[in-house]
Amino acid sequence: MALVEGCRHALEISIPAEEVESETTRVAGDVQRRAKLPGFRPGKAPASLIRKQFAGDIRQKVLESLIPKTLHKQFEAENLNVVGTPDITDVHFHEGEPLRFKAEFEVVPSIELGEYRGVEVAYNDPAVTDEDVAKRIEELREQKAEYLNVDPRPLDNGDFAVVALESVGGVEGQPVKQEEMVLEIGGADTFDAFTENLRGLSPGDEKEFEVAYPDNYGAARLAGKTVRFHATVRGLRKKELPEVNDDFAQDLGDYRNLEELRDAVGKNILAQRQFEAQQAAKDKIVDALVDQHDFPVPETFVDRQIRTRVEQSLRAMSGEGADLKSLKLDWAKVKETQRDKAVREVKASLLLARIAEREAIHATRDEVDKEVERLARIQREPVAALHIKFEKDGTLGRIAHHIQTEKTLTFLFEQARKIA
Repeated sequence: MALVEGCRHALEISIPAEEVESETTRVAGDVQRRAKLPGFRPGKAPASLIRKQFAGDIRQKVLESLIPKTLHKQFEAENLNVVGTPDITDVHFHEGEPLRFKAEFEVVPSIELGEYRGVEVAYNDPAVTDEDVAKRIEELREQKAEYLNVDPRPLDNGDFAVVALESVGGVEGQPVKQEEMVLEIGGADTFDAFTENLRGLSPGDEKEFEVAYPDNYGAARLAGKTVRFHATVRGLRKKELPEVNDDFAQDLGDYRNLEELRDAVGKNILAQRQFEAQQAAKDKIVDALVDQHDFPVPETFVDRQIRTRVEQSLRAMSGEGADLKSLKLDWAKVKETQRDKAVREVKASLLLARIAEREAIHATRDEVDKEVERLARIQREPVAALHIKFEKDGTLGRIAHHIQTEKTLTFLFEQARKIA
């Protein structure tokens, strides 16, 4: 076996002439049994005629049979963990001669692990203040707010206007249309253009005005555009917030009083902050390990990772309203810009898998089953049916791999030296 470059290797294979002839005879026999030639009953045409008449098909079938089978034996003999499909070139296939060809392929690299325990990482265990709890409870209070209709009068700051809105210019294609949109006059989340043009109007009034959307606006269809709207004020509402007391706590869940709610809110905030802080620390640990280990990665893995990154970006753009049909991707440019990140991500994945192997970290059946049960609840499907589906489409393996990765990251975090 010869090293071509990085993880790419090459083999020159020769299959003995007698083995080639034996396979050719077998394939020709199969063709003979199915062939329908004028003047001969099915399966009765002479073998010599079959070989001549179907030479191209026989040749192709022999190659499709012998090359993969021979390569598989060679890979097993040399203990090669091959990824992707080998490239077959320089095929020499003539009657009475050995079948010779060259195969180029990529293998999973052999990683010589350095020290991965005790990686130094900046980490501070987060804290939660009374102000944090009060702010979260205020957010819960906002969620429980009621919006009550009030008698018609001119809109003012703090009012919630119920507006029918339709674009009459500035947007291509179908107009933007909302039959009942609620806007807080003077609110932090309300564009100034809406506040300035709606303030002073009363229910029943209509007005046309323009709104300039920033370039980074979430809805791609409106981003960077100046849109002219026709607005009709349908109604006027006032927001009424519940009082923060024991009744409020009991209305939110299984809490006996406000003190229990505050305690639960504090614990939830702390758990979320710990999760986020630990995730950031784990990312830094992985970055450090990637920097410490130098090894080649298969281009097959890199291409796959780039495609995954692009697909995630496209899904996000689609969710924001972008028209993907009009999007033209320059794959060569995409690959160039995404390559460095993709290589690091592939290296990280291979390193974590190698560490998991060294430390005997794996996903247990119970852990996989619990994740399937969780997904079954979300998707409202029977657990057994979902388990069978996941087993067939490979999702079970992906779940197990994800669990193994998370357990490995937790192991590395626990073994790391945390510095303030």
